[in-house]
Amino acid sequence: MPSNGITIAPRVDAFAAGIEALRGVPSSVIGDVMGRLAGTTALRPVHRTPIAICGNAVTVRVRAGDNLLIHRALDMLQPGDVLLVDGEGDVSRALVGEIMMTSARVRGAVGFVIDGAVRDVDAFEEHRFACWARGVSLRGPYKDGPGSTNQPITVGDMVVNPGDVVAADSDGVVAIAPAEALAVARRAHEKVAQERQTIDAIVAGTYSSAWVEAALKQKGA
Repeated sequence: MPSNGITIAPRVDAFAAGIEALRGVPSSVIGDVMGRLAGTTALRPVHRTPIAICGNAVTVRVRAGDNLLIHRALDMLQPGDVLLVDGEGDVSRALVGEIMMTSARVRGAVGFVIDGAVRDVDAFEEHRFACWARGVSLRGPYKDGPGSTNQPITVGDMVVNPGDVVAADSDGVVAIAPAEALAVARRAHEKVAQERQTIDAIVAGTYSSAWVEAALKQKGA
């Protein structure tokens, strides 16, 4: 990192085929087919109406309570982008609010993922702009830096690279590397179909839980 602590790298263009293949697939199912280790922890939706998004990752890392580099990243946003911010998990000061949300929205971005705090939460709901965050704070941020744009970051214990495919819904957020997106999508769609069959069998009264007894016997119970 430069001596001034600021790195500004360009956005990475979206992998459109991967985004389309994963659009609408539940985040929980994507996490399942990725080994159940993928996805965020401790981040919750700020918007209250359920919203599901799938888009291209634009990443920012900032010092706790400072949003200078987020303002720089806003100028990079393009339609379909998801802005993800590593704010060191600090919730003492909001990193984004209605003004920055409006700037992102008019550029066509589809959501924020903030490992830090946000404010003006009613505005996110009013405009149905998707946002996941660690907390809410009325206190505003500083604008001094340092930070970086479009470098690998961590949000909610999940590593995200610029250009990853990001899928998010009421359950959480998951990032998928472009090279893996189509294969993950194929497995996820297969699992969605399998789960629907299971639910239909439960409703019809034909579901068998014999596998539970078999698993317990295997463990010596």
